[in-house]
Amino acid sequence: MGKAVGTFLIAILSAVLAIVGYKLFEGNSQQNGNFNNDNTDATPVVSSVGNPDFVPAAANVTPAVVHIKTLYNVNQTSRNPIYELFGVPQQSTPARGSGSGVLISGDGYIVTNNHVIDRASGIEVVLPDRRTFEAKLIGTDPSTDLALLKVEASDLPVVPLGDSDKVQVGEWVLAVGYPLSLNSTVTAGIVSAKGRSIGILNRPGQGGYVDPAQVANTAIESFIQTDAAINPGNSGGALVNTSGQLIGINTAIASQTGSYAGYGFAIPVNLMQKVVGDIRKYGQVRRGFLGVNFPVPAVEDQMLRARGIDPGEVSGVYIMGVQPGSGAEKAGLKEGDIIQGIDGIEVNTSAELSERIARYYPGDKVELAILRDGKQRKATVTLQGEEEETVTEGAAKGLEARLGATFAPINDRMKQRYGLSEGVYVTKIQPGGFFDSAGIPEGTVIARVNGRPVNSLADISKSLAASRSGMVRLDGITPDGTAFVFNFPLGA
Repeated sequence: MGKAVGTFLIAILSAVLAIVGYKLFEGNSQQNGNFNNDNTDATPVVSSVGNPDFVPAAANVTPAVVHIKTLYNVNQTSRNPIYELFGVPQQSTPARGSGSGVLISGDGYIVTNNHVIDRASGIEVVLPDRRTFEAKLIGTDPSTDLALLKVEASDLPVVPLGDSDKVQVGEWVLAVGYPLSLNSTVTAGIVSAKGRSIGILNRPGQGGYVDPAQVANTAIESFIQTDAAINPGNSGGALVNTSGQLIGINTAIASQTGSYAGYGFAIPVNLMQKVVGDIRKYGQVRRGFLGVNFPVPAVEDQMLRARGIDPGEVSGVYIMGVQPGSGAEKAGLKEGDIIQGIDGIEVNTSAELSERIARYYPGDKVELAILRDGKQRKATVTLQGEEEETVTEGAAKGLEARLGATFAPINDRMKQRYGLSEGVYVTKIQPGGFFDSAGIPEGTVIARVNGRPVNSLADISKSLAASRSGMVRLDGITPDGTAFVFNFPLGA
């Protein structure tokens, strides 16, 4: 067992060391947002000398950007050798986190990042006027890293919603939040890019490996990039234009150090409205799927050249494959087609395509502009929902045999111990099996597989199939209470 645990910890360390560069901030239908607080009459504020004046926008927004403080039940003790010498019981040390949130309705709905509140045992919201509320988690969407909270209050200030589709590269923006646990902070910059995919959500395996035919697994990344100074703690805060309208939710930074290095990324507000509107109305996000595979941006040029295609000649999203039985297949889409538009809106990158499709529901029809063999075509696709997968007894035994382990849902005691709302634990390891070879011990709790929460063997099977990749990511907790992220190849 000691050797297995040692191998496991080395694998965890390797996985952690592989995660360098992009870092999530620590704290931790398109009209269906149901938050009608937009201010369409707002106009950009310009000073008398022709320079942008940020004072009115900052004054209007800061009252509605809140500080989110989280508490975690960590089953670890603060080891003190003096205490150990005299046999004094060790004291549990609770972990705390800090992030930001944005009030989007006067009755207390707050949007933030999923990673800000993920696994928190308690969520406290502090307004700029120092009022404090205990927040209720309404729902989350790990695929977009969004979460919706609710506090019991009324007549709260709100940030009016803008239109992220109208955001232009080069326009001035403000980032508002609580960086480094400071009080409300406002910084200014410009929009430096749109439609950025940085591979931070459902990150691929060690060494930056990406399955080139993968649809960026379940993650949806089409960030607004800004050079406004943002740091850890800004997660979930507001990115607003000079009219004081919300255009994005600050989410990630590109940095080798974990602090501001000139690049920040925000989730577009139009996508946010769809996600939080679904969470509020249905309790979960209902998302339509197109059913095509395309290379992720990091390897797109490489994959096109491997097929003898000059990337400079591809204007749009090159389709590497069409999923059997999908809406795309039924509409006649083929490998090699280039998608250039959706419902009259031009798309140039896979990030833009993913974000556009994510705004639609199962059953919605979309008209695609396609280039095939040098000729323009139109195709109407009926989007399908995510198929519910059931695992028969025989299939379950086959999956467990493949992994070399058996699983059971975590009970209420384990949920309380680890601060989890979902998860399975390893009940038995097969000697010589995959988990045994990877050094994963019995009693290990697995909370997510490929970024998806798991509560059963059916969930594990569904999550393994979601990425259509040979790489697997496990998020979990070892028997001694240490949280880990573990990436490994399982094979097709």
